[in-house]
Amino acid sequence: MGCIVSTPTDGGGNRRMPVNIGEVVVFVPGLRIPKSVDFSFPLAYSVSKGLVERLSVLRTRIVVMASQEAPKTTRPRRRTATQHGGSSFADLLQALEDYLPVLLGLIKEGSQLDNKIEFVWFNQEDEAEETAIWSAWYEVLSVLHLMAMLCLSEANLLLLPKTSSDGYQPKVSEENRRNSVDIFLKAAGYLECAVQQILPCIPPAVRTNLPVDLEEGVLRALCLQALGQGVDIQLGLAIDSAKATLAVKRRLACEMVKYWHQAQDSIMQVSLNSGWGQKHRLFVKWKYSEAKAAAYYYHGLILDEGNTEQSHGMAVAALQAAEEFLKERKKASEAFNSEPPISRSPPLWGTMKYLSEKIPKDTSSKLRINRDLYSHDKIIETAPVLPDFALALKPDEYQLPALDPAWEAETTNTKSQKDQKKHERS
Repeated sequence: MGCIVSTPTDGGGNRRMPVNIGEVVVFVPGLRIPKSVDFSFPLAYSVSKGLVERLSVLRTRIVVMASQEAPKTTRPRRRTATQHGGSSFADLLQALEDYLPVLLGLIKEGSQLDNKIEFVWFNQEDEAEETAIWSAWYEVLSVLHLMAMLCLSEANLLLLPKTSSDGYQPKVSEENRRNSVDIFLKAAGYLECAVQQILPCIPPAVRTNLPVDLEEGVLRALCLQALGQGVDIQLGLAIDSAKATLAVKRRLACEMVKYWHQAQDSIMQVSLNSGWGQKHRLFVKWKYSEAKAAAYYYHGLILDEGNTEQSHGMAVAALQAAEEFLKERKKASEAFNSEPPISRSPPLWGTMKYLSEKIPKDTSSKLRINRDLYSHDKIIETAPVLPDFALALKPDEYQLPALDPAWEAETTNTKSQKDQKKHERS
């Protein structure tokens, strides 16, 4: 059984693209929203009534909560607190975690229930309004994707600069920055699990019907984005630390370049035509430019510590490259923000605030000193190659939860019923 795609009028209102999504630090390409499904009829003769009801209740809760949460990702300054004091993002994440152990019973080894239910989700980056697939593997993949997007949404909230009580420029607290790194690694863990553990289990016929949102290239790009932004925060913390050396900062910046380069390679393999999709690509381009500006800047400073004409010339070339990528970064940011849905960048803070001030100043200074020192205008035009460092930041390891005990009871009851019927026949 394959995929049935609705027309734009079939429930498209739940997925309508917003006009403006406000300030963006961490881009979230929309939340995919589940649509209600009926468990009772397809599972009536295969699963006990109690387990069917439990599946239905757990998923219905997610449908309702996700529909409420989706608009909030387009109004990121409005953090919603629940009656228990937590965030509504956290509550939805918990609902998804409660659902997974029960859902996994449909795809456990030996199960014949994988294709008994048609699961339907509204898409965001795909041109199709929704995707319906007769596969529980598709449902698991969609759940992991939503869990990751909730984490990225939470990171965006943490990293939106707030106006300080002392009246100075808006800033992000060190606590929020450190917490955001943990959240990025958590999101990357969900996505890595989706790519490595779930996608390979989905039959080829089903994989061809997956929406663009869930294609391997998009999932990998999102995972690498999370890691790249995690390193960006680490670099900002290093800049603020008197103990962090230039070598440490250069290493972090060069690692960030590799993450964003790989993210760009991954997302370029996917056909993204909608507003969300094109905006997603522009975000990766923007952050890739930022990373290269940082890497060439710190590489240039270290090269300038050499005592030869060649090392000084290479240092100036690296700093000039950093300045060019800083200009490219500004253009890419403007292109991203103007792409529908319209967004805006918050006031500069952290790594880019520091570098936007230092790069032009230091480039001009080093260029002048180099010319005065060697009494000629000879400048190396080609930027030196960046050092290649092994990537240190890894996703949190995420393993699918253990099967809900109710399925063990289900297996026992089914076996007892079969034994009883066999005994009655004999």
